[in-house]
Amino acid sequence: MVEQTITKNGNNSRMQILPGLTGEATTTVTSDNTALAMGSGTVDVFATPALAALLEAAAVNAVRTVLEDGQTSVGVHLDVQHLAATPVGMTVRAEARLMTVEGRRLTFRVSAFDGVEQVGVGTHQRVIVDTERFMSRTAAKVR
Repeated sequence: MVEQTITKNGNNSRMQILPGLTGEATTTVTSDNTALAMGSGTVDVFATPALAALLEAAAVNAVRTVLEDGQTSVGVHLDVQHLAATPVGMTVRAEARLMTVEGRRLTFRVSAFDGVEQVGVGTHQRVIVDTERFMSRTAAKVR
């Protein structure tokens, strides 16, 4: 389970989406999020797909409170290096920093750390969408 932390730049009101916003997410490595359990490898260490999800959660948290009502962001690109293995029982903390805003496209620098070292680094892009319109278009695929 991912514990989500929102970092806001000093106040509780809606903010403009500008570079520099940050977010974090943490999780503990369990038998459920290992490479063996997720099918991405054959060892009991933190899985790369779990790392990717944690990095995305940090980016979501960076902008969660600044989006307009009825908006969300969706991941569209992720480029990650999984630098080191993390064993079951350790906590992994992901950080995301908004680097650029190009219209609705947000680009983040993402990184992750366990209690010993940096375990992941990369970039992540999200696009701001109207939630209702996005879900309506998605649901139309199964009609």
